[in-house]
This record gives sequence, C-alpha cells and structure tokens, in this order.
Amino acid sequence: MYEGVHAHPDGEATAARLARTAADYGFDGVVVRNHGDARTDYDADRIVDAYDVDVVSGIEIRTDDTSQASGLVGNYRSKVDVVCVHGGPLNRFAVEQPKVDVLAHPMRDGDVNHVLARAAAENRVHLEFNFGRVLRDDGGPRVQAIQGLRKLRELVEQYDVPYVVSADARSHLQLRAPRELFALAETIGFERGAVEAGLRAWGEIASRNRDRRSEGFIEPGVRIDDHEEDA
Repeated sequence: MYEGVHAHPDGEATAARLARTAADYGFDGVVVRNHGDARTDYDADRIVDAYDVDVVSGIEIRTDDTSQASGLVGNYRSKVDVVCVHGGPLNRFAVEQPKVDVLAHPMRDGDVNHVLARAAAENRVHLEFNFGRVLRDDGGPRVQAIQGLRKLRELVEQYDVPYVVSADARSHLQLRAPRELFALAETIGFERGAVEAGLRAWGEIASRNRDRRSEGFIEPGVRIDDHEEDA
C-alpha cells in the first residue's frame, strides 16, 4: 500500500522523514506529489536504501488556466511517475485527459457529477478519496467533507471509476497507518477492502508508468526485448 504525500517546501517534513514514518506504519511506498510551484529535491535511492520503502516521483499541477495545465501535463508526463491535478476549477479538464493519473481532492474546492464521473471512467483518471479534512477538520467543514466523500463513492461505484485513497499528509505527524484509515473509513460508511484497494492503486499507477517510461516500451502490450535490439 502507498500514500500520497506533500514534502517540504509544500509540507512541513522532508521526503525522507515522511518515508521513514510511512515505513514504520507498514506502507510499501510514498508518492511525493508536491505542487508544481513547490517542487522538492531528494535522493530517492538513498531513502529507499535507508528505510526499505519505495519513493515515487509525482507532481500535483495547480493552476486556474486550462491551457497552462495542458502544457504542464505534457511537460511532466515524461518526467515523473504520477501526474496529479489539483481538484477544483480543473476537475473537468483533468477527467478528460488520459495523460492525467489522479484528480486530487475533487470535492474540496469543486464537485463531481455523473458527466465527470463517466469521463474519468472512460479516460481511466483516478479520483481521490481524500480523508485529510475528515481527519483534521471539525464541525461544519468535517460534515461537508464526509458528505462529499459519500457522494463521490456513489458515483465511483455507479460508473466504475478508478480511484485512490489518501490522508493527504503534509507532515509525518499527519500520516496515518492503514489500520487507522480502515477504522476511520468504516465509521463513515466505507468498506475496508475498498480503502485498501485505493491505497494500493498509487503503487499500481507508479508501476504502470515506470514501465511505460522504460526504453523498451512502445505501447501497451508491445515492447522491444534486448535480443530484438541486438538482432
């Protein structure tokens, strides 16, 4: 299982500190998905060696300009393993782009309806069930967050939309172990198996895209083997 995190300067902890805590909690990896204006440098190989946890390169594109967003998606698609789009004004744009992997927190500053859900399913854009506000807000904002997650769940189930799950940690103190996320999800009506699948989806996305970025990849199901190159 993987978790999508924001490292310093987008968050309060370094990628290494987040990875260390994630490893302690039993995660297999973390996706470092800083916003584009807060990219961070880290030595992924060193972190992997130190904590035996996968570190996935990611980006969360944040802009109100769809033309700029399109250019950024194209630019980062070949550079990182997971391309996310910051939800809200870009919800419609994101679900219509097959090059986008994840629409992050689509219900926080925006909404998802049946039209967007169908587009996400068609283009295999994962919608994020973001538990950050449920974990860290209270009162009205927390109630609204729960209502948004439940609405999103209904649409995801109805249209068979791919999805990921995250606590949206910006600090190692905000990370939650999988068992804690399972318990939280069950209290608001989510099944444990669905949450586990959403945590695993991050790693599945990374594995698929790493394979596509490899030198031997041509298209899904078509690769150049070493013996073919030597022929």
